[in-house]
Amino acid sequence: MSEGRILVVEDDFDISNMLQLYFKSQGYEVYVAPRGGVALEMTRQKMPNVIVLDIMLPDIDGYEVCRQLRTNLRTSHIPIIFLTQKDERSDKIRGLELGADDYITKPFDVEELRLRVRNTIKSAEVASLTSPSTGLASGRLIEQQLREIIHWDGWGILYIGIKGLDAFNEVYGFVAGEEVLRFTGMLLSDVVDELGTPDDFIGHIGGDDFIIITQQTLVHQLRDEIVKRFSQSVGTHYDFMTRQQGYLLVEDDDGNSVKVPLMSLSVGVLTASDGPFTDIREITEAAAEARREAQRNAAQGS
Repeated sequence: MSEGRILVVEDDFDISNMLQLYFKSQGYEVYVAPRGGVALEMTRQKMPNVIVLDIMLPDIDGYEVCRQLRTNLRTSHIPIIFLTQKDERSDKIRGLELGADDYITKPFDVEELRLRVRNTIKSAEVASLTSPSTGLASGRLIEQQLREIIHWDGWGILYIGIKGLDAFNEVYGFVAGEEVLRFTGMLLSDVVDELGTPDDFIGHIGGDDFIIITQQTLVHQLRDEIVKRFSQSVGTHYDFMTRQQGYLLVEDDDGNSVKVPLMSLSVGVLTASDGPFTDIREITEAAAEARREAQRNAAQGS
């Protein structure tokens, strides 16, 4: 199982290649961006667990990359470690003021960097800020967003679950299940990038539960596109025979073979118009009921 996903933002090929080889040998998934603009795009696509960010870049500097990541709801939670030749106190303070989590100066000890990366990822997980499976916001950040929307007009929520994931895990194992969660998180990000707004929020509540907070006018379009794309692509996680037959065979408690449909998404839609709501418990209960209603309607239609 991967130790986590690292995005290295560094225009020096020798350094980036060395870090990629080293961290891969330590069990991490490593992505490299040689420019700041590329880093911003890769962050949205890959949702790394931590970003190792050089300040001196050929297009926009690391400070600007950090600022843009911190002001975007979908990337504001991702830990950032600055990696730079600058060692003046003012440079360190500027990076920390922008929201960087740590700072290490070239030349650096790669073992020290590894420990900083490991500790930064663990700290974010312990603080319930980041999902270790998907890299999406989780726990406290989701609660914070829900508390904020109580005071907004025109908000919409998609409460998303993966039907059939338990059966999939039973047959293919939890590692394959983690890949499905990552695939789902990336799919949600892609659709929101294309059809949503920069202020939309995506979170991984836990297990197979996800949430999107967006505008009321966008919820149905986002829901339809997410469900369609998931249905079109989820078959790649199954073996060829299962894809062809369109169902998974599992055993029930009595040892009988049971046909389980391929995984699909169940999406509950809730908007400000369904309120008023006075606290986040009312919102989450109503969103859960909306998803159960969607499941019931799907079962009746099948």
